[in-house]
Amino acid sequence: MSFLKSTYRTHTCGELRAEHVGQEVVISGWLLRKRDHGGLVFIDLRDNYGLTQVIASGELGQELQKPRVESVLRIRGTVVAREKNLINSKLATGEIEVKATSIEVLSAAEVIPFQVAEDDNAPETTRLTYRFLELRREKLHRNILLKNHIIRAMREIMWSMNFNEFQTPILTSSSPEGARDFIVPSRLHPGKFFALPQAPQQFKQLLMISGFDRYFQIAPCFRDEDARADRSPGEFYQLDMELSYVEQEDVMRVNENLLTQLFPRFSKGRMTDAPFPRLRYDDAMARYGTDKPDLRVPLEIANVSQVFANSEFRVFKSALGTLGGIWAIKMSVSTPPSRKYYDDAVDWFQKSCGQGLAYLSFDENGYKGSIGKFVSASEADALKAALQISGPAVVWLAAGAEKEILSGLGRLRVKLGTDFNLTEKDAWRFCWVTDMKFYERNEDTGGIDFVHNPFSMPQGGMDALLSKNPLDIYAYQYDIVCNGYELASGGIRNHLPQIMYKAFEIVGYSKAQVDEKFGGMIKAFTYGAPPHGGIALGVDRIAMLLANEEAIREVIAFPLTQTAEDLLMGAPSPVSDKQLREVHIEVKMPPK
Repeated sequence: MSFLKSTYRTHTCGELRAEHVGQEVVISGWLLRKRDHGGLVFIDLRDNYGLTQVIASGELGQELQKPRVESVLRIRGTVVAREKNLINSKLATGEIEVKATSIEVLSAAEVIPFQVAEDDNAPETTRLTYRFLELRREKLHRNILLKNHIIRAMREIMWSMNFNEFQTPILTSSSPEGARDFIVPSRLHPGKFFALPQAPQQFKQLLMISGFDRYFQIAPCFRDEDARADRSPGEFYQLDMELSYVEQEDVMRVNENLLTQLFPRFSKGRMTDAPFPRLRYDDAMARYGTDKPDLRVPLEIANVSQVFANSEFRVFKSALGTLGGIWAIKMSVSTPPSRKYYDDAVDWFQKSCGQGLAYLSFDENGYKGSIGKFVSASEADALKAALQISGPAVVWLAAGAEKEILSGLGRLRVKLGTDFNLTEKDAWRFCWVTDMKFYERNEDTGGIDFVHNPFSMPQGGMDALLSKNPLDIYAYQYDIVCNGYELASGGIRNHLPQIMYKAFEIVGYSKAQVDEKFGGMIKAFTYGAPPHGGIALGVDRIAMLLANEEAIREVIAFPLTQTAEDLLMGAPSPVSDKQLREVHIEVKMPPK
């Protein structure tokens, strides 16, 4: 690391080793810990690269005691070997320490609001207000550096596949991407607004029409939506890409190449081989209860309505009589769960989705369970045959409306995988979820809405738009899923103006409205547009997985709170009346 040498350091705090013993060195960093062992003072000095132990005695030892933790020090001294019984094998610099010959406080720290050396369970508001201090903690600091390395690797792999990196505008027009826009008032054009891009969708398609063939970008995206553990409020970054003259499988191969190179660089977990499994959206929902299936869990949902078609059990009969159904999860067991586990699972399911859960336990003596007395021997035999039960097993059953039951059983299969240690360890299990519905019914208005990306090509093209029920039309859209997380979403684009006009007409847009909203892209389509498609991968979410974190904020340097506030910078904040007048805005506060 010779390029880092300066008057402040000849070496970093993570660089010194046994071969440096006897050398005079200068190191600088933050005072992490200090300890007084009978006049011999030890400190841990930390910088971006690691940690070095420093020792001093006498007057220098007294000087080393004075600065508070997190002060910035410059230490000049000699590298000495630690005694064998004092070597710290967990530390890269653990074979040596620096015996100080001079100490200088470069920046004195005030009393810190929470501990950096260890987690003292400080409130979240305090940690985010002083996020620059929290970022000094080893784990979080390591996560942010890991994300940097991941982005660098992404770029290298994309360049190796002949992609070109371009930057698209941040100030753009509002468009129906599926979430609320952040809008920016225009000073020069009163009453008009820019929007921050939810995605570079139109611009990357325009790049294809411009003839650039393969584009990518580490793109900032802005959506005014609520936070959750795997999604940051406000802004996020995605690896955005678009390719010309491609079909769905071409885009898939490019991304499989990217991911099968990327993940092994940062993890030793077993990786799904390319080509990744393909699951139609409808099949994913039917088998796993979600469009983000965790394939590490070896359990599936099965429709067993036919088994109980003639059941006299009131719950099953009622469900089938209201066009509902009955679904089951089979779990092979050597030892059945305890009665308490059954009761807790039933209670959890009720709270999770508001539905009832039943169970049957099968062994060599027959079957029993919460609905054992309501299930006939012939139904039990039919259930065993339908689920291919050949040994001891527990079958979980739920009846009701498909949407509610499948989502609930989807969560149950993940819970069972965790509770019974069925989930595959140290593995990255990828799949594609394909064939999304193009349209859906808006439950509030009763009208037709786009399900995902309105710029996707409908399967069947214009013929499908003209002849099919909109709710039966599928799109060339696809997601990449890994371990229960959606990592990417993309599609083959609609590059024909007449199909685009018709697609938007079905959701209530006139030709004039489409021209107003998307005039630039529609116009470009009329001058020769190649067939093209693309995808966008969540950079933050990939970093979260590779860092083995469960919350996305753990890989974001300066995240917003759950209420979309920046406590460090005090945003959002009021602006002056002068600033409001300049952009022709008058604020009308909601009633309290």
